[in-house]
Amino acid sequence: MSDDTITLNLRNIRAESGLSLTKVAELTGVSKAMLGQIERGESSPTIATLWKIAKGFHLPLSALIDEATREETGKTRTAKTVQFPGSIAVKIVFPYDPNIGGETFQISLKPGQSHVSQPHETGMIEEVILLEGEMEVLREDLWVPLNVGEGIRFRADREHGYCGGPKGAVFLNMHHYRRAVLSQG
Repeated sequence: MSDDTITLNLRNIRAESGLSLTKVAELTGVSKAMLGQIERGESSPTIATLWKIAKGFHLPLSALIDEATREETGKTRTAKTVQFPGSIAVKIVFPYDPNIGGETFQISLKPGQSHVSQPHETGMIEEVILLEGEMEVLREDLWVPLNVGEGIRFRADREHGYCGGPKGAVFLNMHHYRRAVLSQG
């Protein structure tokens, strides 16, 4: 995945919706100028900006970062990891599947790195399963420690977050949408 992927996906999503940059800015809370810069490939959006766009369009996150060439075999192809500047690294394991209403990512945190997410779609549930390292998950205003092999489920329509331990962390992050979201691709 490259910035070109995000640029093309956003451009296509907006074109298919028939919305102006002004209307998309109103729906997403992302400025018209920033949306234009992303569509022209002049700016690399943060993960927070992508979540605002996804939420505004009622789309899964993978609709913005997934490459259109993914095979529909049920097994994911090797996806590139997206390292967001100054933030988390995200790799799609399974893109959004409307039949199950979910998507799965592998996320990496550097040692001591933390990331706090603003609320996602209403009713969205996240599951985190720690694969490597140590981490804490912020849910309902409390940081909950996880060890390898442990998991946690929480409401993602509230502020939540992740913090890597002294050696960092790699974890699976599953998003379960309460209602079907539109699928792109």
